[in-house]
Amino acid sequence: RMEGFGYYTLPTGTEYRGSLWDGMFHGQGELLLPSGGGYRGLWVRGVPTQGKFTFADGLEYDEEKWHYCDGYDRRFYTEICSGFKPPGISQLKNLDPPKIIPEGCYDCGDGFYNPKTRVVVDYKHNFLRNADNDEHEWILRTCRKAWDITTEHKPKP
Repeated sequence: RMEGFGYYTLPTGTEYRGSLWDGMFHGQGELLLPSGGGYRGLWVRGVPTQGKFTFADGLEYDEEKWHYCDGYDRRFYTEICSGFKPPGISQLKNLDPPKIIPEGCYDCGDGFYNPKTRVVVDYKHNFLRNADNDEHEWILRTCRKAWDITTEHKPKP
């Protein structure tokens, strides 16, 4: 089994860098997500006991003082750091410009979701997971969708 300091890449592309003991994450370590975010903390026999999650844009999650996107302030983190765009230019998601969503699919945050196949792929179109019923319903209810209908200017006859 792995012991000491090392690197371990999971099948999802997530990489662990840190101390290992008896084949488990143990001691100081960091999980680096393919999306750019990560979790740095202290692990005991494979279980994180304390640490901090950082999103790809640098926003750190704080369990006790979490005020980001809480209903009172709906700005994206990039808007908090860099300010708003000029009037008439919408910012649809935190990372701007947003990815172009394939026809009939949804942008679910870590990739695209096809409701017909119930498959989530990353932004490079690599398989991530099959969505269960709860995730399927949540994506349909809350996530940004590719346009179904194109709007064209139709002159009056």
